[in-house]
Amino acid sequence: MGIRERSLFWTRRHLLKTAGALTVGSAFAGIALAEPDDKERANKEPPLIQIGIFLEPFVGKTLEARLDAVKAAGLDCIQLSFDCAGLAPMPDEIAPDMLTRIAREAAARKIEIASLRGTFNMCHPDADYRRGGVRRIGVLAAACEKLGTPRIHLCTGTRDRINMWKYHPKNATPQAWQDMLACVRDAVDVAKPSGVTLAFEPEVNNIVDSAKKARQLMDEINSPHLKVTMDGSNLFHKGELAHQDDVLDQAFALVGKDIVMAHAKDVSHDGDAGHEAAGHGKLDYERYISLMHASGFKGPLLLHGLSEAQVPECVGFLREKMARVAARGLKSAPAPK
Repeated sequence: MGIRERSLFWTRRHLLKTAGALTVGSAFAGIALAEPDDKERANKEPPLIQIGIFLEPFVGKTLEARLDAVKAAGLDCIQLSFDCAGLAPMPDEIAPDMLTRIAREAAARKIEIASLRGTFNMCHPDADYRRGGVRRIGVLAAACEKLGTPRIHLCTGTRDRINMWKYHPKNATPQAWQDMLACVRDAVDVAKPSGVTLAFEPEVNNIVDSAKKARQLMDEINSPHLKVTMDGSNLFHKGELAHQDDVLDQAFALVGKDIVMAHAKDVSHDGDAGHEAAGHGKLDYERYISLMHASGFKGPLLLHGLSEAQVPECVGFLREKMARVAARGLKSAPAPK
């Protein structure tokens, strides 16, 4: 099925509606910069966003040492790729004692495994490759209960045979869409018996390269087991970064209620996914976080695309931005009745 070109700019009515949601939604943000009375009131609300991190930045360490580094950074939430435990990123099988070890070591440090990495090229031209990826999603889904993990992160992929995040001119063809659609549907069917949510990421170089196409995929699959991972730095086609407010507003209006995870990195130029550490690019993080709050997002915000040396700075950057959003939201929030 072909996809109509997305419209960058919205009507004034849509933009005003989203702007209003920002003011209301951000009232339920964190409380770091609130006044004492506001803190007491805000403490009654559960925190919406939990800062976490991929394990990959902690290079050359054992699983236990990586988890220690996460805890030392003041974080208690991760996305796990099994190569960080000495296996393939998407294993053909996972020994029960390996799952026991991972669960034990995470629990000992009070670290939540918020997601497993299940990224493979879901529109690869080779159907056997796609079937292999779906089978491995089943392996991951079966591991989720033991690990206390509710989600698996997906990539819708590209027609490029080597790099699932590299743009290919055949991405926009009807056949590419149909191959991806069938693969996602099969993955959802495999994961459903385990009660696991699959969360795909709209990304400018992939088949699902916009929030509009993400909405179409959600509607066509029509399953509560398929949701969205949002990365604000991955949404900007050529010429769109200068209008990032419009792009971000539209993205959250289209899929905001279906976002179960978010990523935190940064973008320096449009026409490609962001590759910079959070706070080192041009993404408007205050707006990004405000939109999360406005949409009612209560999932993990996971840092990646950074080095181990950058972790403390990036964690501090996110906390500072979240505090600013909280302070602005609480000042404008109506007094409780």
